[in-house]
Amino acid sequence: MMRTVGVDLSASPAKTAVATVDWLPDRAVLTGLVVAADDAAIRRLATGATRVGIDSPFGWPDEFVDFVVAHHRNRLPVGRGLDDIARRRPLALRRTDLRIVDDGAGRPLSVSADQIAHVAFRCAGLLADLGVDDRVDGWAVEAYPAGALKRWGLISRGYKRRANVPVLAELVLALQAAAPWLDLGDHAETMARDDDAFDAVITALIARAAQLGRTTRPDAADRPVAAREGWIHVPTAELAELI
Repeated sequence: MMRTVGVDLSASPAKTAVATVDWLPDRAVLTGLVVAADDAAIRRLATGATRVGIDSPFGWPDEFVDFVVAHHRNRLPVGRGLDDIARRRPLALRRTDLRIVDDGAGRPLSVSADQIAHVAFRCAGLLADLGVDDRVDGWAVEAYPAGALKRWGLISRGYKRRANVPVLAELVLALQAAAPWLDLGDHAETMARDDDAFDAVITALIARAAQLGRTTRPDAADRPVAAREGWIHVPTAELAELI
């Protein structure tokens, strides 16, 4: 039996959710859904999983790292012209972020210029704790729920936060209709009121797609960069093809 785990990582354990999905020959069962998970809980729940998906950047843009190091050492070259936003773009976006945009799968937040950086700090420590050193196609993969939902023809925006709970509840019903083989059990109620829990389940499905080899991968030119920056896995398979 295959087991995938999805982690909707937040800077705070209070907003972190972990989903566990067991895969049987003709169906999948959401066997666990934990809300408010610290790193110890994540490590415990990930033990024994075939694949783990984590909704967080796995690294920073190469150019950003070089920029910060040069600035830290007072060796930043003059004439960078950083008043031009186009010249700052390589500092903000990774190769995988650009690929997502080009593929029309969404617009990921910048790990170096948005608040998601706090999530990435935590993720870097978690990856070390889990012994993950392959940021492209390792035991744990970087997931992007919005990209997966868009790929599967489901609502990918406007379902987060308390004010949008009705939209979230409809999204859970849409997921159940699109994937009747997925047994959510009593956890469906939690998913319908907590978008972190919902995203954790979607991330576990992305982990399944990655295990099947049905997610976007970097080409030969991008792979060395992705090994440092991380790589977002977006399913290339339909939901029905995950079972």
